[in-house]
Amino acid sequence: MNILSIKPGHDGQVCSIEDGALVFSHEAEKNSGRRYAEASAYDLLSAAGSVQEKPAAIAVSGWSVGASPLGDPIGAGYLGLSTPRITQWNFLGQNILLGTSSHERSHLLCSYAMSPFPQGEPCYALIWEGFLGAIYKIDAGLNISKLVEVMRAPGDRYAFAHAIVDPAFSLPAGKMRLSDAGKVMALAGFYRTVEPSPEEAELLIRVLNSSEPSDCLDKAKYSHLDLYDSGIASDSSKRLARLVTDEIFGRFFEALDRNCKEKYPLLIGGGCGLNCEWNSRLLQLGKFAGVFIPPCCNDTGSAIGTAVDIQWALTGKAKLIWNVYAGQDFEDDLSAIRSAGTGDFRLVGGGLPIIAEALRSGKIMAWVSGRCEIGPRALGNRSILAAPFLSDTRDRLNRIKQRECFRPIAPVCMEEDLMRCFEIGGTSPYMLQFAKVTSPKLGAITHVDGTARPQSVSRAQNALLHDLLFEFRKISGYGVLCNTSLNFKGCGFINRSTDLFRFAREFGLDGVVIEGALFLRPESMIESGHA
Repeated sequence: MNILSIKPGHDGQVCSIEDGALVFSHEAEKNSGRRYAEASAYDLLSAAGSVQEKPAAIAVSGWSVGASPLGDPIGAGYLGLSTPRITQWNFLGQNILLGTSSHERSHLLCSYAMSPFPQGEPCYALIWEGFLGAIYKIDAGLNISKLVEVMRAPGDRYAFAHAIVDPAFSLPAGKMRLSDAGKVMALAGFYRTVEPSPEEAELLIRVLNSSEPSDCLDKAKYSHLDLYDSGIASDSSKRLARLVTDEIFGRFFEALDRNCKEKYPLLIGGGCGLNCEWNSRLLQLGKFAGVFIPPCCNDTGSAIGTAVDIQWALTGKAKLIWNVYAGQDFEDDLSAIRSAGTGDFRLVGGGLPIIAEALRSGKIMAWVSGRCEIGPRALGNRSILAAPFLSDTRDRLNRIKQRECFRPIAPVCMEEDLMRCFEIGGTSPYMLQFAKVTSPKLGAITHVDGTARPQSVSRAQNALLHDLLFEFRKISGYGVLCNTSLNFKGCGFINRSTDLFRFAREFGLDGVVIEGALFLRPESMIESGHA
């Protein structure tokens, strides 16, 4: 059973599943596409060219026309829990099945299918994103019921905490920048829980209590407040980020506690599943039999969720065999690079020990290996790597990434060193939770509140990256590196050699590593003794 699935709208992607296994998930933004890009006709045709035989079904993940989820439906539309709709379709003279289910179901089925919990085990699910904010129950027969809608548009309300203090924000009422939520998460770390002032309390009530987001997410309505346009790194912005973070989580926690009486596993889906602080709190509750967040919990997993939904409707199977490195193959479009280098980057022998030594000495490297990660987090195949020790390294990485100075840099850690370097209850292969950093030496990856969002790596998960971390630990004492995404500002991951070396030149990287082959600038080679 081969199913080709497409997700329209932002975070567009095309995926293929075959006999219960994820073959690939190609995201439109990857390969230096515009962030949150929609899937194009070329994306669909390119992905279809990777399928070896005619699909048994084409799946369309439900969406809506225009900016509102309540607009005219594409496929099964944005909202709804009805089982998939499957019809016969004429495709290029061939009869084929066409299936669709809602965007709401795509989040539920993605987290259910990718979770380690067996089919038939009842689960609770929390879906929170730009529009949806609800708790569900999935029973043994995969019947889905909505237990409670906690808050409509929790993600948009959360991001509004940044918009209201940012003088550069000028979008009309109800529209948010998709990139702002991550900034609120970073700013919240500057404050512990605080009591709101009367002005802050008024703002929280107006922003979070309105039943219709369009009524409250209008920046012009808050111009009388002192924190209005106070600056993105002001004390007011940090306090507001903490207050909004705590208030939204508190409301969802109370709803979970009130509605989830059985000790079932909890599935988390939607873009708010990328909030590492909220995930950490839920993981530490001990209320559920387990908690699972897929690495593509935002809309980058919607095509997968819909494909599984169609698979379940046709075969009764709702589980998926998958690997996080199921994205696009790297395109090496510089034919001579492997033997000679390119222009101002020269090939250096010596393998992983030399790469580890260059990183220890302060070099910052692009690192490319294998297929691209699925989801928005760089997990060691399209990454920028650096030593984890100096705060100056964090500042340089933020300049390279053209990001605000308050943004933290995440670490990647070999699994064997995880418990030594971080206070964490288990492995963290997808960089989806916070943990206290235990060593003061890891200054580049430690946020102002003493936490980091680590990715743990085992050799089975990513052998080349794990071996590099092992070599780095031998010479530095720590199997930890800075790991941030390899991308131009406003674009998805870099996925071809020409873009890779252009990025390295424009932003002053010291080296590039492709499949373990190291290319250094001549001045870096001299400094490292490799001229």
